[in-house]
Amino acid sequence: MREQEPVRPSGSGRTCSKSGCRQPAARTLIYIYSESTAVLGPLSTFAEPHTFDFCTNHSERLTVPKGWNVIKHESGGTAEPSPEDLMAIADAVRNIAKVNPSAPDKSPEVGRRGHLRAIPDPKD
Repeated sequence: MREQEPVRPSGSGRTCSKSGCRQPAARTLIYIYSESTAVLGPLSTFAEPHTFDFCTNHSERLTVPKGWNVIKHESGGTAEPSPEDLMAIADAVRNIAKVNPSAPDKSPEVGRRGHLRAIPDPKD
């Protein structure tokens, strides 16, 4: 009987989503059903519903349904977004807020409905 290599923690404490695999999670897979696309990127900061965490081995052997696209995002060794990424997100949120200027309440929303939320500029 062959000895199994011990499982090393990934720092997140999460393991691979493949049944029977106990390896530490290394990448996160997200399906975008409306666009028939699978996005495989760095391990997400938090475990989210409708995402799958895979070990290195299973993320390299990923297959998707016929006709689907796969986008593999390589982090370049850092999981932190660049300042340009953050500015692009902020600009997108500002543009969406300008499209709907007739919002009933301009006070900041209390609570969490997602990982991003727009807070009105106090000058407006």
